[in-house]
Amino acid sequence: MASKLFLIIALPIFILLPLFAHQSCAADVAPKTTPAPPETICNNTPDPSYCITTLFNNQTADVYTYCRFTIRKALSQTKKFLNLIENYLTRRSTLSTAIVRALEDCRLLAGLNMDYLLSSYGTINTTSQILPTRQADDVHSLLSAIITNQETCLSSLQYPASESIKNGLFSPLSDGSKLYSLLLALFKNGWVGEKKQETTRQPTKTQTLFRNGQLPLEMSDRNRAIYDSVSRRKLRSADDAVKVTDIVTVIHDGSGNFPTITDAVNAAPNNTDVSKGYFIIYVTAGIYEEYISIPKNKKNLMMIGDGIGKTIITGNRNVVDGWTTFNSASFAVVGPNFVAVNMTFRNTAGPSKHQAVALRSGADLSIFYSCSFEGYQDTLYTHSLRQFYRECDIYGTVDFIFGNAAVVLQNCNIYPRLPMSGQFNAITAQGRTDPNQNTGISIHNCRIRAADELASSNETVLTYLGRPWKEYSRTVYMQSFMDSLINPAGWSIWSGDFALSTLYYAEYSNTGPGSDTTNRVTWPGYHVINATDAANFTVANFLSGNTWIKGTGVPYTPGLL
Repeated sequence: MASKLFLIIALPIFILLPLFAHQSCAADVAPKTTPAPPETICNNTPDPSYCITTLFNNQTADVYTYCRFTIRKALSQTKKFLNLIENYLTRRSTLSTAIVRALEDCRLLAGLNMDYLLSSYGTINTTSQILPTRQADDVHSLLSAIITNQETCLSSLQYPASESIKNGLFSPLSDGSKLYSLLLALFKNGWVGEKKQETTRQPTKTQTLFRNGQLPLEMSDRNRAIYDSVSRRKLRSADDAVKVTDIVTVIHDGSGNFPTITDAVNAAPNNTDVSKGYFIIYVTAGIYEEYISIPKNKKNLMMIGDGIGKTIITGNRNVVDGWTTFNSASFAVVGPNFVAVNMTFRNTAGPSKHQAVALRSGADLSIFYSCSFEGYQDTLYTHSLRQFYRECDIYGTVDFIFGNAAVVLQNCNIYPRLPMSGQFNAITAQGRTDPNQNTGISIHNCRIRAADELASSNETVLTYLGRPWKEYSRTVYMQSFMDSLINPAGWSIWSGDFALSTLYYAEYSNTGPGSDTTNRVTWPGYHVINATDAANFTVANFLSGNTWIKGTGVPYTPGLL
C-alpha cells in the first residue's frame, strides 16, 4: 500500500497533466465530458475563486479530469499534514497532556482521511460516467466524512494548542478543508446522478429476526452451545439467519473467554468480509468500567449484551478534565459494519463537566438496536458516515445528539434531563459544514418526553429540538411524539443570526402537545414539510438502508408510516 501511495502522490503536476487528456469516456454525454476552462467548472463549487486558483491554469478539461487532479492533490496534502502531526508528536515530552491528546485525535483522523481518499480514488479512477447509486453513496459518504474529520481535528486543537502549534497547523488545516470541499463538489458534479426516491409506504413489519433481544444466528454447533450455555436461552431457528464466523464471551469473573471487552475486541480478526458473517462478542450482565475503542481494521463486529441497564459500559472522561470532546467517549467505534444490541453506554461526568460523550460512532454502516445512551452534554456523538439507531433510549441535556453523520433514529425514546443551573436543553446540534455533504439527523417515529429528574423538578427549563452547531446544520423530525416540554419556538439559535439562512430544519406530521408549529421560529432555513419532502429523510432514501440493514436482522421501517 505504501509504495502505491507514493506513486500516486509523488508524481509532479506536469507529468499528471498529459495523462488527464485521455481520461474522458466516449459513452458519456455532454456537458460533463466536454472540455471547459476552470472558470466554467468552478461555477458549481462552493468557492469558485478558490477553485479557479487551485485547478491547473491554461488548460481545458472535463469535470472528471479536474476531479482526479484534485484528489491527487488532496492525497499529497493529507500525507504532508499527517507527517507534520507525527513530527509534533515526536516532541510529546515537551507538550502538555491536553495538546498531545488533541494531536492524537488529528493523527487518527488524518489517517482515516488517507484511507478514504485512496478508496475514493480507486472508484473514480475507473470510470468517467455516473456511478451506480450504491457506489456513488459510498464515495459521497467517504468524501463527506473527510471534511468532518478535518473540522474535528481543528476543534480538538482549538483550545489546548499553543500559539506555535496553531501557527504551524491551522493554515494547512484550513487549506485542506477548502481542497476537500472542492473535491466533494467536483465528485458530485461528475459521478452522482439523480437519486430515485423510494416513495412506497411499506408496513412496519419489515425485518423481525430480533425478538425480545434474540436473533437466529447461523453458527457452528460449538459456538451455538457456547452461546446457549452462557445466555441461558436457546437460539430461535429461522430460514433467514444472520451468519456468524465466531463467538467469544465476556464475563466479569473470568469464567468466559475474556474478562474485559477490550480484550475481546483485540482478539477479533482484522478486516473480515461481512459476507462471511459477523464476529460476535457476547457481553454478559455487569458494569464494565473501561474505555473501549474499536479501530478501523476491526470490521463486522456484533456486540450483544444482556439488555439495557444490565450490560453497562461506563466512563467519566470530559473536557473540564483535559480530554477533547472527541476522545472523551466511554465507547468509540470506527470499524465499519458494527452492530450493538441490548447494551447501555454511559458517561457519568455530570452536567458540571460539560462535554462528556457516552458513545462516539464514526463507523460506516453501523447499527445500534435496543441500546441506551446516558449522559448530559454531548451524550451521543454521531460523528460521521452512515448510522442507524432503532428502539434506543437517549438521555442528555445540551446538544446531546450531535455530530455530522448521515443518521436515522427510529422508534427511539429521547429523554431531556435536568441540566446545570442556567443551562437550557437542546436535543440536537447537527454539524454539517458543507452544502454538498450527504449528512444530517433524521428523527423518525420517536418519542420525546422529560426524564424523571426533569419531570419532577420545580425548575423551569427551556427545551428545544435543536440548534445550529455548524453553518449547514440539517435536522428533521418526522412522525414523532413531542411532549409539552418542547418550547413553542421549537428551535434555538447558536449565536446571533449564525446559520439561520443556511441551515435546514424541518418537521413533518409530528404529534403531541409540543408538536404545534404555530409559534415556531420563522428562520429562512426552517420548514414545515410535506410527505414528498419527508420521504427524502427515511431509512430507504437517506441511508439507502434497504441495501445494508436487512442483512443484520435488525428491524427497520424503510419509508414513512
